Amino acid sequence: MIEVSLYTLADGDMTGFRLKGHSGYAESGSDIVCSAVSSAGLMTANTVTEIMKISAETQADEGNIMLRIFSEDAALCRDVLQGFRLHMLLLEEQYPDYIIVKTTEV
Repeated sequence: MIEVSLYTLADGDMTGFRLKGHSGYAESGSDIVCSAVSSAGLMTANTVTEIMKISAETQADEGNIMLRIFSEDAALCRDVLQGFRLHMLLLEEQYPDYIIVKTTEV
């Protein structure tokens, strides 16, 4: 199962996320759930760091993608991160046995 941890401030603004694990939906290379989650995570991280030029802590390796921005940049990244959150919640709704979304206040 893929665990999606959404990092939020007390006011609800997001400061990042961590994607961890494998869905187990299908074999590696054919797993549409894993592909959808990974692609959305990488696109979000790349948009924040490479397009918007926001300084962030990032990590990407086998079964683990993480993005953490500084709280002062949360408002600048609000729309991108809210879009990511919505996408993850819709994937969780569609594939509840393969993805779980959790919110963690930081």
